[in-house]
Amino acid sequence: MAAALRVVCFGECMLELQGPAFGMLRQSYGGDTLNTAIYLARCSHSYGATQGLQVDYATALGDDSLSTGLLARWQAEGLGLGCVRRLAGKLPGMYMIDVDERGERRFNYWREQAAARAYFDDTPAGGTPLEQQAASIDALYLSGISLAILPPAGRVRLAAVAQALRARGAMVVFDNNYRARLWPDAATARAAFQQFYALASVALVTLDDELALWDETDAASQLARTLALPAPELIVKRGAAATLVRLAGQAVVEVPTERVAEVVDTTAAGDSFAGAYLAARLAQRTPVQAAAAGNRLAARVVQHRGAVIAAAAMADLM
Repeated sequence: MAAALRVVCFGECMLELQGPAFGMLRQSYGGDTLNTAIYLARCSHSYGATQGLQVDYATALGDDSLSTGLLARWQAEGLGLGCVRRLAGKLPGMYMIDVDERGERRFNYWREQAAARAYFDDTPAGGTPLEQQAASIDALYLSGISLAILPPAGRVRLAAVAQALRARGAMVVFDNNYRARLWPDAATARAAFQQFYALASVALVTLDDELALWDETDAASQLARTLALPAPELIVKRGAAATLVRLAGQAVVEVPTERVAEVVDTTAAGDSFAGAYLAARLAQRTPVQAAAAGNRLAARVVQHRGAVIAAAAMADLM
C-alpha cells in the first residue's frame, strides 16, 4: 500500500462550558477546524481509498493540565499532534453556551489571550512545526476563523505556507466560516478572504457567510460573485438547497442535499461536510461525489446534539 497522505488542519480549539450561569456546567471542547479534522480522520479509510490519511491538527496550547487533556482527547480520535505548539504560561481559549428559557443558545467567549493566537509568535529557528514540516504535507485545511484569530504577521506566515504548498502541487483548502465579531472590521476580513481564495486550490463556501461578509442582501448577486472566485475547485453550500460544484471552465453542477425529518442541532454541519468532502476527494472521488458524501454526513450530524457526534452514529456512512 502506498504511504498515507498527510493532511494538516490549522486553527483553534477552545474549552467549552455548557449550562446555566452560576449553575452546574459540563466541560467539553470544540472548534471548527478541529471538528473537521476529527470527521476527516474518521472517514480516512472510506470511499474505496487505496491509501489512508494521516490527519494532523496544528494549533498552539498552553503547558497546563487542560491543554494536556485536550491533546489526549485529540490523539484518541486518531489525530497527529506533530504540528502542535505548547507555549509556557498560555491557556486555551474558552467559551460558554448559555441556553435561555426558549431554548435559544448564546455564546460568550474568552479567547483574546488564547494560545492559538500566538502560534507564529516567538518561534524557534526554522519556524513553527507547520512551517518546518510543510514539505511533508499533502493537503492543508484552514478556515476564516483560522485567519481571524491570528495577528496580521501570523496571517502573512500562514499565507507563505499555503503558497509554498500550492507551488509544489499540494492541496490548499479554504473554508470561509466568517464570524464578524472576530475581525476588527469587515474590510480587513474581506482582504484576508480574497487573498486566501486566490491561494486555495479548493474553496468551500457557505453562501450565508459570504452575504454577511459583503453586507449583501441580494443572494443571486452574491452567488454570481461567489461562483467567479479564483479557486479552481469551488463548492457552494446553501443550507437545505442543493450544493453547487463549480470547476474551472466547466458548468455548475447541483448536488442535492439529504432530506432530514427533524433537525436537532446544526452545529458543525459545515465542518462535517468538509471532513467527508476532503476524505472523498483524497480518495480520488470526483467533486460531485465528494459533495454528495459531505451532504450525507452533514445530514446525519444535524440529527444529533453537539459538534462531534458519536462515531457509532455515523459508522454506516464509512
